[in-house]
Amino acid sequence: MNEKIKQALWYQGVSLGATGLVAALILAAANNATEAAIVRARADDLQLSLAQVLPEGFADNDLLKDSIKLTGSDGAPVEVHRARRKGRVEGLIFEARGKGYAGPVVLVMAIDRTGRVLGVRVIQHNETPGLGDKVDAAKTEWIHSFEGKSLGQPSVEHWAVRKDGGDFDQFAGATITPRAVVGAVKGGLQLFAARRAEMLGEPRVAATGAQ
Repeated sequence: MNEKIKQALWYQGVSLGATGLVAALILAAANNATEAAIVRARADDLQLSLAQVLPEGFADNDLLKDSIKLTGSDGAPVEVHRARRKGRVEGLIFEARGKGYAGPVVLVMAIDRTGRVLGVRVIQHNETPGLGDKVDAAKTEWIHSFEGKSLGQPSVEHWAVRKDGGDFDQFAGATITPRAVVGAVKGGLQLFAARRAEMLGEPRVAATGAQ
């Protein structure tokens, strides 16, 4: 093979390899920068959601850094954020899910250490505008109806919409969405009742039988 041709082929190969390496480095840098921005945005969104369901001044710790992961009754992971005041866990915040009319309804709920609801906000849904989207705090006051409630107030059988014999209002022309939210909040309270010691980080007290 002609020497000039060999040199030309060698140069083209090295040039192509160098170009590919530079392109890969640029893509990797862009990906890292984008990923970091996405992580920060998610953390900011989460921080806002956590703050919305807690009364002002309720906690003095970093909610994002103080959390544990559990497995819910459906086998799905649940991240529980602990709200502390002077070191003591006074409340818990975690996500709960229900099946709405147009897909999953995701909410974040906060409860105090006694199992009383402090606040609930729907953070994701695909429900019909003007109907199911009334679960949004920006649309109506309905979501605030959970505040102060617990599994005993109302009784467990009354944790349902009025159409199903419960104590919670549904919307005209839209029952599925509020039913999903009520069920999700009830499920969250039941999770706390079953895993209270673990969620609060306290030793489980064994039941003792009569002697």
